[in-house]
Amino acid sequence: MKTERSAELMRRAQTVIPGGVNSPVRAFRAVGGTPPFISRAEGAYIWDVDGNRFIDYVGSWGPMILGHAAPDVVEAATNAIKRSSSFGAPTEGEVKLAELVVERMPSVDRLRLTSSGTEACMSAIRVARGYTQRETILKFEGCYHGHADYLLVKAGSGVATFGLPDSPGVPASFAQQTLTLPYNNIDKLEELFAERGSELACAIIEPISGNMGVIKPSPNYHARLRELCTQHGVVLIFDEVMTGFRVHPQCAQGLLGITPDLTCFGKIIGGGLPMGGYGGRAEIMDMVAPVGPVYQAGTLSGNPCAVAAGTATLKSLENQNLYDQLEKTCQSLEDGLQEALKDAGITACIQRVGSMLTLFFNDGSPVHNFQDVAACDHNRFGQWFHAMLERGIYLPPSGYEAWFVSFTHTPEDIERTIDTARASFRALV
Repeated sequence: MKTERSAELMRRAQTVIPGGVNSPVRAFRAVGGTPPFISRAEGAYIWDVDGNRFIDYVGSWGPMILGHAAPDVVEAATNAIKRSSSFGAPTEGEVKLAELVVERMPSVDRLRLTSSGTEACMSAIRVARGYTQRETILKFEGCYHGHADYLLVKAGSGVATFGLPDSPGVPASFAQQTLTLPYNNIDKLEELFAERGSELACAIIEPISGNMGVIKPSPNYHARLRELCTQHGVVLIFDEVMTGFRVHPQCAQGLLGITPDLTCFGKIIGGGLPMGGYGGRAEIMDMVAPVGPVYQAGTLSGNPCAVAAGTATLKSLENQNLYDQLEKTCQSLEDGLQEALKDAGITACIQRVGSMLTLFFNDGSPVHNFQDVAACDHNRFGQWFHAMLERGIYLPPSGYEAWFVSFTHTPEDIERTIDTARASFRALV
């Protein structure tokens, strides 16, 4: 695999960009080596500046469920930018996108668009605080909700990958307003609500974890969380930035049968362009200015190009049969990886929900929480990652992340991925 041009770009980037990247996990620090600098993508494939082609399972970290450069999305965004990239004024496109989301999501009466998932989460928490007149929030270890100060406490994703302290640069007073619990522990959940439920403004959680790898909620966990939030007047926020419209037509909440008070969106809702959103019950969302007193704004919120791309993506996801088709593709991938592990005599745990998947190098036991993920063999993952990369498979460069499969991954792509995994597993033995 050629790497000369990527290596040179990394050298140049490190002189003008912190670490050479604009988001930490891209630096490959967790797995070592030089990241390929990507030049273009189409469907399930990406090409780097050295001309290497990879089957892509990063998918821009989730939004590319239709594949890269999906024709309908490209056409919609192109037509939009011809009319100008931004207005800073209301547009019909914003209304249509909001109507689409409200129509599909029973839990959402109102939707406010933002420019990122981070903004969506921080705004939803601000609204919850304004609505309840309480300050303390509850989050769960390993769940990442963006880089707002009070959310960088026991966060997953890049924070976990780099082993950083919980909240460097964050005032202690901010961090003290954030309580944390282990994911999937009902006993601890009940203890905390019994002691401090009346103090909580909100509980924010990834309903299906993706930012510490794919972890399913244990039976009745979210149902009990919903009950406790209702009992104590706490706003339940589902962070569906990653799972939104990926694991089910009505997101993870539709798959799990749980109704949150607020939902945070991102990634797919913008069709791969920078956009997020948060929405929920009318009485809570009507706290947001200009209707209510909770202020949140953004010059590029509801950007017409992102709105167009997001609308085109959501319209392409109207058919449940598409999700059924994608489920079959992903089941084939999971089954093939299991067989490849068995053939190589390697134990590991594969966890998947819909088109999100993670392979954890451990003793084969199910992974339930952040502590289980941290105990996995991340050095071995790094070795396997590079064996796959050298053979043309592009995976998330961290054992704390989810893979994403698109509609454009063909049976041949899946077969090649499995064969490559088998060879890469054997290289570890």
